Amino acid sequence: MNTNTPVLTTHRRLSDETTGMLLGLIGVAIFSLTLPFTRLAVSGGMGGTGMGAAGVGLSPMFVALGRALTAAILAAGWLYWKRAPLPPRSALPALAMVAIGCVIGFPWLTSVAMRTLPAAHGAVLVGVLPLATALFAALLGGEKPSKGFWVMAILGSVLVIGFALRQSGGTLHAADLAIFLAVLLAAMGYAAGGRLSQTLGGQQTICWALILAAPPLLPVVGWLAWQDSAQLAHASAAAWTGFAYVSVFSMFIGFFFWYHGMALGGVARVGQVQLVQPFLSVLGATVVLGETLEWPTLVFAIAVIATVATGRKMQVKRG
Repeated sequence: MNTNTPVLTTHRRLSDETTGMLLGLIGVAIFSLTLPFTRLAVSGGMGGTGMGAAGVGLSPMFVALGRALTAAILAAGWLYWKRAPLPPRSALPALAMVAIGCVIGFPWLTSVAMRTLPAAHGAVLVGVLPLATALFAALLGGEKPSKGFWVMAILGSVLVIGFALRQSGGTLHAADLAIFLAVLLAAMGYAAGGRLSQTLGGQQTICWALILAAPPLLPVVGWLAWQDSAQLAHASAAAWTGFAYVSVFSMFIGFFFWYHGMALGGVARVGQVQLVQPFLSVLGATVVLGETLEWPTLVFAIAVIATVATGRKMQVKRG
């Protein structure tokens, strides 16, 4: 027997695209609880049992901007620990778009909307985010999705919009406009950040965007804390739990997985994983807030997941 004969192995390394999709899915799972925990933070609980028990909530503005400032402190600690160099000047425009879209715009608008909208209703509206992300990826990142890809993206978005209309009786609430604007801002930040992550890295992209947003946020959050001091002092444990989640996970840890996933698999393709986010959010709203889960939700979830699986097979040319 020749002991020098090389041993063949069946181990296969995951492709960058598959790894990117998996990392993106982890990020989406983290983001899917953002609206339920945001509603918990601004309402203090919506009745029922557990974390949903009624109590005093925090102001939407404090939740939105305070979570960004809290995450910026964590980002500063991470950058110091890693001895990360300053980003190049050419990265500043993309970092500014991430800061405006993901750090300030989306949290602020969704916090305002969650004062009046059920978390499940707002979650399904966020389902148009993959289409918006693909649009910005084409505009900002030079990606060129195929016609088949666009068909599946539009189909998935139509499904979640139809689901939202079905839940609201065929009409949209006034706060829905805030959600749609939040989606556009988030899509801009996702596309810009995903593109920048290919060179700067996912962790540094979100961390430097948070640092960039921190100077204007600091005096505003300080003023809000002084103005709302009585409300902050009497806010329920449920409200602070919601605030802690959106600060640490939604605003910080989730982006580590999300931007790294988009850097590996492409912004437009990995962005399609967001199509399952509304239904994960609905499940989260059931657990966190005690909102009712209806069987049509599961039917729509299966249909949307099918569009993600089909869209993943469609060609996307990366610039």
